[in-house]
Amino acid sequence: MAQCAACVKGMNVAVRTAIGLDIGTSGVRAAELTFGKAGITLEKFGQVALPDGAVRDGEVIQPEVVAEAIKQLWAHTKFSSKKVIVGVANQKVIVRQVDLPWQPMDELRASLSFSVQDTIPMPVDQALLDFYPLDELTSDTGTQMLRGLLVAAARDMVQAQLDAVTRAGLTPVMVDLTAFAVLRSLAETDDLGMGSKMEALVDVGARVTNIVVHEGGVPRFVRILLMGGADVTDALSERTGTPLTEAEALKHEMGMADTSGDMDQQAAGRVMDVAGQTFVDQVRGSLDYYMASPGARPIERIVLTGGGSRLGGLTERLFAATRITVDRGSAFGDLVVGNTGLTPDQMDFVEPLAAVPVGLALGAAS
Repeated sequence: MAQCAACVKGMNVAVRTAIGLDIGTSGVRAAELTFGKAGITLEKFGQVALPDGAVRDGEVIQPEVVAEAIKQLWAHTKFSSKKVIVGVANQKVIVRQVDLPWQPMDELRASLSFSVQDTIPMPVDQALLDFYPLDELTSDTGTQMLRGLLVAAARDMVQAQLDAVTRAGLTPVMVDLTAFAVLRSLAETDDLGMGSKMEALVDVGARVTNIVVHEGGVPRFVRILLMGGADVTDALSERTGTPLTEAEALKHEMGMADTSGDMDQQAAGRVMDVAGQTFVDQVRGSLDYYMASPGARPIERIVLTGGGSRLGGLTERLFAATRITVDRGSAFGDLVVGNTGLTPDQMDFVEPLAAVPVGLALGAAS
C-alpha cells in the first residue's frame, strides 16, 4: 500500500498526471489531476453507477460487472491515461495504532509479519501489511519505540479489486487506503507545525463511512464503518413499503428534520429519524472511542463529505450529538479547475463524491 507520508496537498514538482479510481458500493468514480508549477489542476472527473450487488460493503463481488462500469467511465470521460491509483475500504481492512521497537523503516516494514501476527484478527500470510509512523517514544523500560498506524488488508479482497481494474484494461500502479485519500483531500494542514487543529473527517458513502481524526494532516485515528446513506434508504423502503428508487428520492426530499405532512409522510419521517440517528450514534461512538485513548486532544471540527452527507438535517444532528462544529468539506477548494466539461452546478453536485478519487490522485505527490 502507498505510504501516507505527510499527506501534503501541494508541492513543487514537474508537470505530471495522476488518476485516482474509487470503486464504491453504488458506483465507480475517477479524478485526473495534473501537477505543475502553477499548482494542482483537476482535469477530469467522471462517475458511472453500479448495479446492486456488484460491490458489497466496499468489497468487489462481481469483478466483471465492475470492470464493465470502469470501461464505460473511461470511454465517457476520456481520461488521458490507463494508469490508476486504487483505494480500498471495507470490513477486510484493519487500521490500528501500535507501538513497535524502533528500527529503520525499511527493516521495520520487512519484519511486520513477525511483529504484528498477534495484533490483527487475520493470518499474516493472507494479509497485506503496512505501517505509517507517527511518533517516536521511550517505553517504561527505556526501549526506543515507534508509534504508528498498522494497516492490514486481506490479500484476496485487494486482488478482487485489482482484477476488476485489470479486466477493464487499466494498470493499477498503487493501492491506497481510502481514509488516507480523504485526508489528503480535506485536511487543513499547518506547514509550520504550530497550532495544528484536531479535525475529524467523515466521508459518508452508500454503505461505507471513513472516519479520520488528524492533527495538521497527520492521521491519529482511523475507523471504517459499514454504514452509510443507503442504510437510511433501505430502512425507509422496508418500513413503508416504498420501492428503493422512490425511497431514495423521498429521503432527499424530506431529510431527517422533516416530520410534517400527512400521516404517511410523518411515518416516513420517523423512520428516517431513527435510521439517521443510528448512523449519527455510530459516528459519535467512534469519536468517543478516540477521545478515550491516551494522549487524545479534543476534536475542534468535524468535516463532512461523501454522497451520504447530502442527507438533510445530518449536519445539524451530528452537531447536536457531539457539540463539535460541523462543516462541509471541499475537495476542489485547493485545486485549479481545468476544462472538465462539467458546469458549475454539476461541479457543486459531484464535489461531495470527489474527496476519495481526488485524494487517491494526490497520493502520487506524497
